[in-house]
Amino acid sequence: MTGNYVASILAALAVEPDTVVCVRPDGTEVRRGELAALVHRMARGLAAHGVGPGSTVTTLSANRVEMLAARYAVSLLGARVVNLYEGIAPSVQTAIVSDVDTDVLLVDPDLAVRAKELGEHPAMELTFDDLLASGADATPVAPHPVGEEDVFCIRHTGGTTGHPKGIPWSFRTHAGIVEFMSTYISPDTVQLVCTTLAHIAGQSADAIILAGGRLVLLSRFDAGKVLEAIERYRATDLIVLPPLLYALMDHPAIDEHDLSSLRQINYGGCPASPERIKTAMQRFGPVLAQAYGTNEAGGIALLSPEEHQRPELLETAGRPLPGIEVAIRDERDRDLPAGERGEVCVKSASSATHYWRNPELTAQVFRDGWVHTGDVGFLDEEGYLHLSGRIKDMIIVVGGHAYPGELEEVLLGHPAVAQVAVYGVSDEDRMERIHVAVSPAPGRTLTIEEVREFVTERLGAMYAPHALHLVDEIPLTDVGKPDLKLLRAAAG
Repeated sequence: MTGNYVASILAALAVEPDTVVCVRPDGTEVRRGELAALVHRMARGLAAHGVGPGSTVTTLSANRVEMLAARYAVSLLGARVVNLYEGIAPSVQTAIVSDVDTDVLLVDPDLAVRAKELGEHPAMELTFDDLLASGADATPVAPHPVGEEDVFCIRHTGGTTGHPKGIPWSFRTHAGIVEFMSTYISPDTVQLVCTTLAHIAGQSADAIILAGGRLVLLSRFDAGKVLEAIERYRATDLIVLPPLLYALMDHPAIDEHDLSSLRQINYGGCPASPERIKTAMQRFGPVLAQAYGTNEAGGIALLSPEEHQRPELLETAGRPLPGIEVAIRDERDRDLPAGERGEVCVKSASSATHYWRNPELTAQVFRDGWVHTGDVGFLDEEGYLHLSGRIKDMIIVVGGHAYPGELEEVLLGHPAVAQVAVYGVSDEDRMERIHVAVSPAPGRTLTIEEVREFVTERLGAMYAPHALHLVDEIPLTDVGKPDLKLLRAAAG
């Protein structure tokens, strides 16, 4: 057996229990001792409903302190947790609830109506209010011992191109990652949480609490409210995906806010434009750091704020993190030399080992201790990782293979383009065509002819798009990535 990571969280909360650990979206403060008491109350309430080792508790919640406390309570009892992304379709949420053998579905009271949209499922359904009203007291609950490979949570891929896949994470893996992250965090850190706690923001929140820092929660991302909150709470840290970073940069009120408290903006999750990142550095200063990872492999590479000062490195995802092996391999699993493009494969002690109840996909992705990420890229002579896109997102066109990431990077260099998403759509002859969705810069517009000429000059005719779709904004999934499924459906 091994230690339960929640013991470390509770020990950290016991230090200076009267200091503020979290600010709710409505501005009210939660002290460290109050959060610890909330965890114990929820643990006792869940235990009274039969939750224990082997149980699954699934949450449906916006960003709120009760969501964090519920996760700690579930882990405290040695059970596993599944956090539903708020923005995915009810039918997909229902399928996940059933697939992971949910015993209790724990719902944010503000999402009770949404919960009713879920179809039939066998789980007991409770709101946070129901659980806390059950009379459970805050008498401390001893952390249940867990095995190193016991499942802490089941994370799911974003589901932008199909049904989300479940990825079990062990208690050991989560504890190791959080402890590693916390070593880079100082006690005076104030992290503004504006992306879902169901994803990487939740893992980061654990590290912040462990290091003695403070969280400021926003219910969801709104560029204007993020800028206001940075100034109001003197936020030092922020985690965003590139489209959200661009939204902050492009907000008309950005110059009206004092953002000087920011020490680090971590971005990642999808490709970023070097040109837009240069602009972001001018806006925010030398505080940007790019992280690259996947749900299956965990953290893979990092481009530090110092490395952002070298413009040529903005085209990379950084260098592999300590203890992470990265190999570029061809379709026969042969290692490729520096400069040659292939599949990014990763070996790491923090990687997952399988998919939930999907042995066929497990055999494809997890092989001989390596995670085959499905990402396409190459390592340069200095060991920096360059990414081109996803193997499955690759568009097979006449003349070769087109990688959406490369085309998006080029189009973001056009002065009329604020945001862009590139994707393939099959026509009636089952030929793939390149489609481009563009949110134009203020006061600008584009024609397909202009885009085709711009792209052809820079990437060649093979990359010239077949269709251009002008949109007010690029639709995003709940984790902040372009919603390719929705874009393809709109394209017909």
